[in-house]
Amino acid sequence: MSNPAPEPAGGSPSVWARDADKYLLPHEHPPVIATRRHWAVLVEPAVRALPVLLLGGWLLLLDPDNRVSTTAGFLVLVGALGHLAVRAGEWWMRHFIVTNRRVLLTSGIVVRTVALLPLRRITDLTYKETLFGQLLGYGTFRFESAGQQQALSEITYLPRADLLYRRVSDLLFGADGADSADDEGSSERRTPPPPSDGGRRDTEPIPRRPPDPPGSPPAGAAG
Repeated sequence: MSNPAPEPAGGSPSVWARDADKYLLPHEHPPVIATRRHWAVLVEPAVRALPVLLLGGWLLLLDPDNRVSTTAGFLVLVGALGHLAVRAGEWWMRHFIVTNRRVLLTSGIVVRTVALLPLRRITDLTYKETLFGQLLGYGTFRFESAGQQQALSEITYLPRADLLYRRVSDLLFGADGADSADDEGSSERRTPPPPSDGGRRDTEPIPRRPPDPPGSPPAGAAG
């Protein structure tokens, strides 16, 4: 089983890249990253199912003429294989997608679920690799975001996590991220309202008042 490689923008279309196109908004670019999780995610359910498979095989071969033991062994084998098939289907259908605006995680076989996190809400990104992750080539992303806890706070078993980390970091904190932040900041700047005194600015001199004629009462005097 080969390690799924990240799908760069503009690359050849793949199953997960075509799945990403379903969720792109009109103003979003093609996904910078579109990939499944690493196949190592299937190791744990396979190890857990192994004793059940051995038990089912033992019951099936214990006494071929005994209908009870063979039926029980057959049901145990079918149940264990069915569980593995469901987990493999979930791995096949779960895609990690990053565009120039959002992080998405699609999952589900019958009912599709899409969890998303806007890039502008991400304040920090942590990348972790365990010993087995370094050997097999996968890692974990932890997103820190402004506001409440997000559904995408942690994503495990990402393939080629070092490469993905550099790409996501470039989107968040590189030139593209800085430009987008400037664009958002400039949209919040407001132009000061025009003066309401007929166009006079505070820096313009105030015109002098002409002198009062002789014999007139001073300005402000009570009548």
